[in-house]
Amino acid sequence: MKTFALFLGTCLSLLLVGYQPELTNQSKKNQWQSLFNGKDLNNWVVKIKGYEAGVNAHNTFRAENGVLKVSYSAYDSFNNQFGHIFYKKPFKSYLLRLDYRFVGAQAIGGQSWATKNSGIMIFSQAPETMALNQEFPVSVEVQLLGGLSDGKPRPTGNVCTPGTDIVMNDQIITTHCINSTSKTFYDEQWIHAEVEVHSDSLIIHRINGVEVMRYSKPQIGGDYNTFKNRDGEALKSGYICLQSESHPIEFKKIEIKELAP
Repeated sequence: MKTFALFLGTCLSLLLVGYQPELTNQSKKNQWQSLFNGKDLNNWVVKIKGYEAGVNAHNTFRAENGVLKVSYSAYDSFNNQFGHIFYKKPFKSYLLRLDYRFVGAQAIGGQSWATKNSGIMIFSQAPETMALNQEFPVSVEVQLLGGLSDGKPRPTGNVCTPGTDIVMNDQIITTHCINSTSKTFYDEQWIHAEVEVHSDSLIIHRINGVEVMRYSKPQIGGDYNTFKNRDGEALKSGYICLQSESHPIEFKKIEIKELAP
């Protein structure tokens, strides 16, 4: 009898271990999900100035050894061919985290201000809605910068607003870029960036776990706005994309956790 009871208990334990309930849509919102599989660019869409959406000109964006690389090895000259790689669907409220680092030398023909300069675009328009020669999507940019040889402070995790405005301290901000409180990072070290988005009510930037910027009420407006007669329209959701701006950069561990509205 004891032997049978032990056998039955073992069977029940194995069944419970093997049982994995399917996640509901609500429970998925509380789970970290990988946006980049480290092997290919599936689920991502490239848009580079001068090319239709979906054309990865010059093999600019690459998946190699678990890293999403932005490379200019096939460029003769950068020639203001700004590019972005978009995740396939928009998001509303979420935590986004990734690691990034600048590597190597800037592409020939890149603008001086774009040295060690890239970004994470949030609240972005869809890639297929961009004009052929549009340089930047209407979006809010979490600007990523690296320190230069001049030794001057150059914080990262800043905010820039191509085609948008934001609100800080209850005032609308029309200045294109606002520096964060981040320290300056040099060399080719990996930096951890996190963006917390609560639709249009609150956005927080963190660098290596430290809050460096917060603002609210992203809206259409300002410079680079390609949406005519829509100034002031609230941005409550949008696409996430990563930038190619002439300096090689690498991204890894790109993950998102959707939050309840």
